[in-house]
Amino acid sequence: MDGRDSYESHVSALGISQAWSSTAGGLLDLLGVSAVVLDHVGRIVFWSPQASDVFGYCADEALGRYAARLLLREEHRDLAMKLFARVMSSGESWAGAFPIRHKDGSTRLVEFRNVRLQDDLGDVYALGIAADQSVLERVETKLALSEQLVSQAPVGIALLDTDLRYLLVNPALERINGVPTADHLGRHPHDVHTSPEVGTIEAVMRQVLVTGTPMVDQYIVGRTLADPDNEHAWSVSYYRLEGPGGRVIGVAYSVVDVTERHRATAEADRARRRLALIADASARVGTTLGVEQTAQELAHVAVPEPADVAAVDVLDSVLACRRNGGHHSGPERFRALAIAAAYPTEITGAADKVGDVAPYGPDRLLTQCVHTGRPVFVPHTGPDDLLRIARDENAAAAFARAGVHSYLAVPLIAHNEILGAFDLLRARNPVPFDEDDVLLARELAARAAVAIDNARWHQSVRNSAETLQRSLLPSHPPRLTGLEVASFYQPAQASSEVGGDWYDVIPLSGDKTALVVGDVMGNGIAAAATMGRLRTATRAYADLDLPPHEVLHHLDKITCGLEHYIATCLYAVYDPYEHLCRIANAGHLPPVLIRHRQRPELLDLPSGAPLGVGGVRFHTAAFGLRPEDQLILYTDGLVETREHPIDERLDTLLQALADRRGPLERACQELLDALRKPDDHDDVALLLAQVRPVGPEPPGTRAR
Repeated sequence: MDGRDSYESHVSALGISQAWSSTAGGLLDLLGVSAVVLDHVGRIVFWSPQASDVFGYCADEALGRYAARLLLREEHRDLAMKLFARVMSSGESWAGAFPIRHKDGSTRLVEFRNVRLQDDLGDVYALGIAADQSVLERVETKLALSEQLVSQAPVGIALLDTDLRYLLVNPALERINGVPTADHLGRHPHDVHTSPEVGTIEAVMRQVLVTGTPMVDQYIVGRTLADPDNEHAWSVSYYRLEGPGGRVIGVAYSVVDVTERHRATAEADRARRRLALIADASARVGTTLGVEQTAQELAHVAVPEPADVAAVDVLDSVLACRRNGGHHSGPERFRALAIAAAYPTEITGAADKVGDVAPYGPDRLLTQCVHTGRPVFVPHTGPDDLLRIARDENAAAAFARAGVHSYLAVPLIAHNEILGAFDLLRARNPVPFDEDDVLLARELAARAAVAIDNARWHQSVRNSAETLQRSLLPSHPPRLTGLEVASFYQPAQASSEVGGDWYDVIPLSGDKTALVVGDVMGNGIAAAATMGRLRTATRAYADLDLPPHEVLHHLDKITCGLEHYIATCLYAVYDPYEHLCRIANAGHLPPVLIRHRQRPELLDLPSGAPLGVGGVRFHTAAFGLRPEDQLILYTDGLVETREHPIDERLDTLLQALADRRGPLERACQELLDALRKPDDHDDVALLLAQVRPVGPEPPGTRAR
């Protein structure tokens, strides 16, 4: 039998099926254990490579030397010789720490294990197993600390081998699982736990073993044998354990019971969703000052939570801006302003059509809601309830078929006036409305009611102001000599009221034409009325054939007396026979000049101060205009925004004018499309003039 056969027979006899080598970096390597052998007189006859790390000498420097002289200081040699003699004579081993002299001259404590050896010839030797004591103490400390941390930690900790069999389970995890440690060891997780998630957990651990990437704070909810009647939640982290040198030991995981946090989170989740809904409503409801739009925003924000179907019904008298005369017990007329559903349903078809006005008697729940000013709350609706909710019997039957089972209506109240009601229905959602839903609906209704109230009054004032504004502006440009003129006025489309922008085209003597664009600061009826006064005054002074700067001077004096109003204005006069335009500016944006076949440019004019400042001189500038040249006057609403510098917007205006083609009337709309958004917050007045050829000046044209 050769050596290999002998080795294999020995391994088999020990019951070992296979043997493998350990990778570098194991515990012995970590400790730096070395071996030194002395003969019977104390000479070094064997020196392991690790001994060089402990003592500092290489094998060539140590072999054959007397150990006491090489490795010990003189004051320690006697004691060492006695210990050596005792080991050699009695065969007793000795263990302990002993000071040695390192090659670098320092003294170090080395942990020794000394035993006597005997060879087949009867010769005896002393074997010294040595390790640096400081290294040994560090390892011992770490091991002790690790053991205490694992055993005393309030966090559940487990270690599994590479086959996912439990190697270690601390007491905390034993309590969490409700399974003794002994029933864990050597078994897989699926042998211990009954949770349906255990397969996923084992897959995660295998992934961590393969990749080495930890999985931290994995949230698991379930039940264990420790408390099978209640659901618990845990935060679990998985990480691969590696020994020195990178040898994979297995996978460890820690378990933190977060059940209380889970329950608090679940209880708070509903409140958070409701707060989020309120925040969403704050952002989405009341984005415009349109009554119908605001009602639609409220209805849509309420589906699919908290309602399957939501509707907004406002008293018809409120929309007519007639103050409610107080509570009464008669019927009410409601106008349906909005309805929204979380899914297609016949409920919406059976409800009042948006825009329709319907009378509801005093026994109807909607009427009771506005009469009492309090929510009407029916958690579980029956057939009789549906008859008091729907508009008629057919609608009630449709509600029943659609599964309506819970109803809630809350009043829309703003400034102590009841405007209408906010109605909520549940059909597909099986949970009935509760008191929390009432509080949420009231909060949504309170916010929306203020927006609806503001919108209805704004709409009334806006309609009046716009009617006044348009009535004060010229309806159609007159026939002019040497000029083609296009004009346009657009009121603000968003939350602002109608402002004081105006334009005018005034025929003058001698076939001249005055072109005016102005902007009264402010908005509403007062600004529109001020605009009308200034326009009338402008026409009066224009008829006197005054130079542009004198016209502005007189308008400035008038504006100073108009209760702190100020206005900007451009006043230009074009003479078709001299082909000359004279213009003066009172704090207005510069006009644009487009010479035939050239790029648009801003006219460089003395800007002057706005009308109403008082005591400021105005100046008239003159420039030539030839056939096909164009002059564009506009108010700041065309170009100013809250997001862009004015210079950037003026460049955009010039580019839009350079790109346009076609007649002047179409140019007005093209400029609005290029520069305005639907929700811009200012009026726009726009005046475009193009020079046309004229014949010789008729005799006597200059005479007044």
